[in-house]
Amino acid sequence: MNSFLVGLQFLTRIHIVRQTAWTAEDFGRSTRFFPLVGLVLGICYALAACILVYSFGVFERRTLTAVLLLILPLLLTGGLHADGFMDTADGVFSGRERERKLAIMKDSRVGSFGVVSFVLLMFLQFALLLDMHPFLLLTALFVMPIIGRFAMVLAVACFPYARADGMGKTFADMADRRTVAIAAVTTAALVMPCGLLASIALVLGILFALFFCRMITKTLGGVTGDVYGAVTVLTETLVLAVFSLASIRPDIWGLFWGILWR
Repeated sequence: MNSFLVGLQFLTRIHIVRQTAWTAEDFGRSTRFFPLVGLVLGICYALAACILVYSFGVFERRTLTAVLLLILPLLLTGGLHADGFMDTADGVFSGRERERKLAIMKDSRVGSFGVVSFVLLMFLQFALLLDMHPFLLLTALFVMPIIGRFAMVLAVACFPYARADGMGKTFADMADRRTVAIAAVTTAALVMPCGLLASIALVLGILFALFFCRMITKTLGGVTGDVYGAVTVLTETLVLAVFSLASIRPDIWGLFWGILWR
């Protein structure tokens, strides 16, 4: 339980109990519970979507609903993963040598590549949310953070750390096959009951996370804490894309939704 609370407090702004003294062992053990942290976020996102859709109507004020749902993850995570994404973009797109890229990523200041990349990502997520059929919105927002946090577990456990030290190395040093197995079973148990579309999003999310981290490893010689954040937000975006593309035939998926929750 303590390890889960450590992960929840580190990855989100949701603090059930206040913990100020963390050990490397606490961080390492928390990795296997990252999908459960995603579950907490998914419940918050889906609940917010339900309230907004009910308040505004299914097809009313969809733009405002999309904007609010876009802001919510940033508020609940404190922008932690978004910061990692921007730092990764600054380093990878800098065109410098490996050591210089890592130095750029470690710099607390955000560069032009990071800002532009993040703005484009927000535009993309906004469009995906806006185009998504309301019947699919709740499921998408529920499974999105779960799959995204499992992608982070894969990045932590399956790829070498690019630096000799750093916050992310604490997770990487203690993650093993058992960590991946526990996180995988948890993720599958939470996502697969949500239907075929959610299962497809999970498979594609896993494949994307492995591909992305492999490409970063070739560039940087490994992954970093910033890459953990980047792979999370990018995998979440992919999940939204799967559900948004499925909205091309809302009549079919609306029927599917009704059967699933009857």
